[in-house]
Amino acid sequence: MFVDYHIHTNYSCDSNVIMEDYIKQALFLKLDEICFTDHTDYGSKTCVICDYNNYFKEIKRLKEKYENKIKIKQGMEFGMQAHHKDYFENVFKKYSFDFIIMSFHLVEDKDLWDRSFQNGKTQAQYNQRYYEEIYNTIKVFNNYSVLGHLDLIRRYDDFGEYPFKFSKEIIEKILVHIIENQKGIELNTSSFRYNLKDLMPSKNILKLYKELNGEIITIGSDSHNTKHLGYKIKDMQEFLKSIGYKYFTTFDKMKPIFHRL
Repeated sequence: MFVDYHIHTNYSCDSNVIMEDYIKQALFLKLDEICFTDHTDYGSKTCVICDYNNYFKEIKRLKEKYENKIKIKQGMEFGMQAHHKDYFENVFKKYSFDFIIMSFHLVEDKDLWDRSFQNGKTQAQYNQRYYEEIYNTIKVFNNYSVLGHLDLIRRYDDFGEYPFKFSKEIIEKILVHIIENQKGIELNTSSFRYNLKDLMPSKNILKLYKELNGEIITIGSDSHNTKHLGYKIKDMQEFLKSIGYKYFTTFDKMKPIFHRL
């Protein structure tokens, strides 16, 4: 089964691709299912969705138009911080979701991508604080499906790869918590586009999650352009199988569906 569970359209701040263009590309690539996951990063100066109603109306229209050709799921990427949980609780209650990625693009209301969060901190300090924010948030917010690109901080670390051994303890606490609460993680193939030295999350995290008996895992391209749709997803299915995973996951109405690798 060929699916892509992380796609950004012109409803996100950082893409100008209309949904229907993705669907046409998905049909060309012979994907079986896609899930739109546009940004809502409350606290960011640039990435807050303020047009939810039209977002869901457009997904509904396209589901009706293409229902016999491809499965289309409605999701969102919640750019979370613990102190903004009430905002996201209200969004979750107001709309119907198949799938929610919980990601961490900001800490202390400062962006990772422009290094405003990292500035003034040592590599050890900002890595530890980043994972602390994830752990603190998952303890107070449970309306999500998977943690997106769990070690995203690696993408914006100008000092290079921070050794896994220094973050392993808190990462393990995060993974244990999400497993206990029947949540999952995402394998995000944008690592190839960003020329990272490892997968995202890293192979160490993927193996640790497996050792802890984690089973819920989605695969997404994090596309912001149609040319990235579906990129490396089949390769990552094979990789997961090679390290002992038996299934990957899709979602329907926030419920995981397991597909054998």
